[in-house]
Amino acid sequence: MTESYLIALGSNQRHPRFGAPERVLGAALDALEAAGIKVTASGPVIRSAPIGPSLRRYANSAAVVESRFSPPELLGALKQIERQFGRTKRGQRWSSRVLDLDLILWRGGCWSSPDLTVPHPLFRERQFVLAPALGMAGTWRDPITGLTLRQLSARLAKPHP
Repeated sequence: MTESYLIALGSNQRHPRFGAPERVLGAALDALEAAGIKVTASGPVIRSAPIGPSLRRYANSAAVVESRFSPPELLGALKQIERQFGRTKRGQRWSSRVLDLDLILWRGGCWSSPDLTVPHPLFRERQFVLAPALGMAGTWRDPITGLTLRQLSARLAKPHP
């Protein structure tokens, strides 16, 4: 059975082969396909300020993918692709990185284990995840809140006193 997922992509370091972060994201989409993960749609690349200690701005995007992988199997494939791009487990949380791939939503609902929580616990607060996803998955619903991605994005964009 094929499953549908929303993946967030981010980069804020050059890659020796692929170059600038925007090009790293394009190469990551190719790497997903090479790993047997079908990219059915990809969002625009946007620039965002870093969270945490990194000083470099991020290139962010999102992709809707289809795979026969379960959520933990997909996570394993995403981590393998990150390693292929030079990412290591060492280092400070939220520091600069060549590639970050996060499993955000699963059309199958929710998943919780010690290594993985779907939907991603922080995606509702991150416009750099929601904005690139709107054109291709704006009607997808967060299984926790029942809100669509479009509604979640509008709440974040709304001015708060």
